[in-house]
Amino acid sequence: MSIKPGTPNQPIELWGGVECTVNRVRDNYFEQLNRSGHTRRIEDLDRFAELGITALRQPVIWECTCPGSIEDADWSWSDLWLTRLRELRINPIIGLVHHGSGPRHTNLLDPEFPTKLAAYATEVARRYPWVRDYTPVNEPLTTARFAALYGHWYPHRRDDLSFATALLNECRAVVLAMRAVRAVNPEARLVQTDDLGKVFSTPELRYQADFENERRWLTFDLLAGRVDERHAVWEHFLHWGVEPRALMWFAENSCPPDILGFNYYLSSERFIDHRIDLYPGLVRGGNGKHTYIDTEAARVRADGMAGSAELLVEAWQRFRVPIAITECHNGCTREEQLRWVLDVWHGACDAKRRGADVRALTLWSLLGAFDWNSLVTRNAGDYEPGVFDIRAPRPRPTALAWLGKTLAAGSKPEHPVLETPGWWSRPERLIHRFAVEHDGSLSEHRHQVGTTSLAGDKAQRPILITGGTGTLGRAFARACVLRGLPHRLLVRKQMDIADPRTVSACLDVVRPWAVINAAGYVRVDDAERDAIRCQRENVVGPAVLATECAQRGIRLVTFSSDLVFNGEKRDPYVESDAVGPLNAYGISKVLAERLVLERYPGALVVRTSAFFGPWDEYNFVTIALRNIAAGREFHAAPDAIVSPTYVPDLINASLDLLIDGAEGIWHLANAGALSWMSLAITAAEMKGFRSELVVPRSTSEFGWPAQRPVYSVLGSENASIMPSVVDALSRYAHECVIKPEETYLAA
Repeated sequence: MSIKPGTPNQPIELWGGVECTVNRVRDNYFEQLNRSGHTRRIEDLDRFAELGITALRQPVIWECTCPGSIEDADWSWSDLWLTRLRELRINPIIGLVHHGSGPRHTNLLDPEFPTKLAAYATEVARRYPWVRDYTPVNEPLTTARFAALYGHWYPHRRDDLSFATALLNECRAVVLAMRAVRAVNPEARLVQTDDLGKVFSTPELRYQADFENERRWLTFDLLAGRVDERHAVWEHFLHWGVEPRALMWFAENSCPPDILGFNYYLSSERFIDHRIDLYPGLVRGGNGKHTYIDTEAARVRADGMAGSAELLVEAWQRFRVPIAITECHNGCTREEQLRWVLDVWHGACDAKRRGADVRALTLWSLLGAFDWNSLVTRNAGDYEPGVFDIRAPRPRPTALAWLGKTLAAGSKPEHPVLETPGWWSRPERLIHRFAVEHDGSLSEHRHQVGTTSLAGDKAQRPILITGGTGTLGRAFARACVLRGLPHRLLVRKQMDIADPRTVSACLDVVRPWAVINAAGYVRVDDAERDAIRCQRENVVGPAVLATECAQRGIRLVTFSSDLVFNGEKRDPYVESDAVGPLNAYGISKVLAERLVLERYPGALVVRTSAFFGPWDEYNFVTIALRNIAAGREFHAAPDAIVSPTYVPDLINASLDLLIDGAEGIWHLANAGALSWMSLAITAAEMKGFRSELVVPRSTSEFGWPAQRPVYSVLGSENASIMPSVVDALSRYAHECVIKPEETYLAA
């Protein structure tokens, strides 16, 4: 079967994919589709269609559809989804096994695995004879490595023969499955996927890198019948215990892919180094001859990554078969997600200009993914958003949705965060004190986290941050450095936010694309007797910023408080709940919210609560721990329930929402509710301190001038995008250094 060659002028298509891994760890199956809720939302397909995608990698997973006999298969979900895709004119690319090992009656080492999958493929093809494109087994090489060489997934083997057996079984299953499908639809195409990787090394490990760089093509070489006595890995197979006839079977039953699907991640390019003492804390590996470190190439190579363009051209020159990027995703902050997709897109376009027949780029993880930070070996609920964020009542489009629409329309994406390269191209990518040169030598790397040339870079439009002397302002500046976001951090003498003339002049000089207002009056009790100053800083200032930003089309983020509520509820307050402040500070925040959104409806107003963080010495949690560490009692209220908010989480969530273009009032606080007393006790226990030193003292006993709500827990009807407070406290306890010799008063 042949496929028409693409042309250099043919635009690269945009495809989509939902993370659909169904992997097995011992006796537990991890099903991404259920965790994302996609199986319960057929309307997701309409959301995907709005992006402009022309194809969708659509799972019809063997383990889920047919866990037992074929006669008992449940096709109801696939019937509905495939029918809707057909109505939407989106081409489905059906996947049958995605990092899985099949139903419980088989596994990757089962000699009957290929014929069993082929029998299932026959039923799929008969049920959907109009479907053209198939990926019977996703990433055979990668799955064989994870399941049978590294032992992460079922059947949890860690030897070369098991790896080879699993790989050959998967590839044989692809051949037999496609034979079965083509018996029904002779025009069916094989879109075969695997990782687009490459290994670099020190000269001493060049032999290992050479082997792995040949091994990376094995999925495609086996299917094309190219593995014979002349193949670079032939002798390895024989050494592992594979019979020659098992390899020659593929030459006699070749099934070359119609489209090579390459999945490309920041972790796809590796560097191996035998000088293990240079990498303290990293896990050691080896091959029996050398012990070495295996790490991301971007982190140590002086030249950085080869990049998608080079690797795609390399693949094209080897196979001369149409190519698609079938997974493109970065589990990171929003601007780095955008930068990665655009970087890979540009690489694909460059490879096409250089003659490679590149057909498409696939926005992967349209609905995000769970627990890939542990290679899906545990059910921890660690979620990373994708094109849509499912932590909302309905999947919420992120800035990646805007990028996808822009690329699909053939337009040039323009967003200020795209003016800065991704971390993999910036100096801070080198996390060690050296970079490895071509010859394996080391060059000194002096970049220090916390310093950057990006702050105030006149060549790029920055984020302007007010409140340069405060906790929030400094935290935003720190995050901007780490995230590669050019910024200007201003103090009051540089720009008085309550003075329209100075604000106007400053905005015209700095030309920011966004303003983050982290300034304000924060002393809740002092506000009772200093209402005029509180109103000026908390009401007039934000209103002036809203007016000036609205006139210039500058994005604006400003902050409000849980103290806008009166505490009469006993379940978390959401954004639409009626406000009813009990003190002057709360009143100022209510007035600010109203004025800001009246003058600039597109502004983002973030309500939050009870800051604590590793960089601020005077927050409640730090003060509590320092008293307890010094052996002193610490008094805290058991009758006031709040939403403790970890400042790094607040900052990163706010920046993501800013980049997404979020508007209106949003509640951002770590999920959970604690009394001030419980907060102190929990923090003490996590640090291993004596929690019995936390002494209850009612709010009335503190004699605060400003009345406070007894319950001010924040929930959200927009989206719950903050981690739990327990998770936040755990990270705080790990990062914060407590100095018990200093004296602090009880809060």
